[in-house]
Amino acid sequence: MGQKKAALSGQLADMDLKLLRVFKAVVESGGITAAEIQLNLANSTISNYISDLEKRLDMRLCERGRGGFSVTEQGEVVYQATLQLLSAMDQFRDTINRSHNRILGNLHLGFAEHMLGAHNSCIVDGLDQFYQRAPDVRVQISTMSSDDVITAVLDHQVDIGITVTTSYFPELESLKLFDEEMLLYCAKGHPLYEAAEQSLPINNNQLQLHKFVESPRLMPGREAHPDMRYWNKQARAHHQEARATLILSGHYLGILPRHLVSRWGLDDQLKPILPERYGYTNTFTAFWRRTQGKQLIIEHFTDCLKHAQVSH
Repeated sequence: MGQKKAALSGQLADMDLKLLRVFKAVVESGGITAAEIQLNLANSTISNYISDLEKRLDMRLCERGRGGFSVTEQGEVVYQATLQLLSAMDQFRDTINRSHNRILGNLHLGFAEHMLGAHNSCIVDGLDQFYQRAPDVRVQISTMSSDDVITAVLDHQVDIGITVTTSYFPELESLKLFDEEMLLYCAKGHPLYEAAEQSLPINNNQLQLHKFVESPRLMPGREAHPDMRYWNKQARAHHQEARATLILSGHYLGILPRHLVSRWGLDDQLKPILPERYGYTNTFTAFWRRTQGKQLIIEHFTDCLKHAQVSH
């Protein structure tokens, strides 16, 4: 029989920290398969790491198999303890960083999808300035749906999130960055396309006869205009590429950022409907937790964003 691996004692080895980070990523991704891209590891490797950690801790951390993935009660305890441990390590690193001019550590950014482009080059310039200040900091960028960004910040999955939201979060600091114009579109083949192309009158009663793709601002309570409450939302696509695909089928109306329609070369295929009435502006904002271990890194990056805004 092989020798049983010892449970964690008073000291943590580098391997223990690695296993805990893998477990954290699996929990936050919702499963082993979902964590493959984030960890850049094969499914079997991640599974072996989780098994090793379970043996080291003598605990069953998660259920995985045909029944799906779920975290056990012991696994939840380990996950919360892991967050506390990694936060304490970040605080230690932050204290050391403040004692000299070299900044070390990691910065994880969470971006809403399709937000990079010429209209928000302040982020690109901010990253450039941050590199000049802190070239040794490892930067990771994750893209996700707009609604998921705030959750990722609150759940300690990312350090700074940049997204659009109409809600206020007292536990978060924020910095407004830039705006984007949102318009209601129809595509070639749709009954309203010719009227939209020729700027002919279209009223809300006509719109209620057609089907819409639901987007975040068309959800109940989030509507940018009162008329939107009565629109017939027969499809749902909160990711913009998926929404554009449904609109381009010619069977649905939907809302898209104007700059994306142009960037995708779809100005001839997609036409805005009543932009003065139903167009609105999204404001992208950076969010981060008020208290965290990476305070120095956060301060430098947000300061770079502020300087980049001034230059634009």
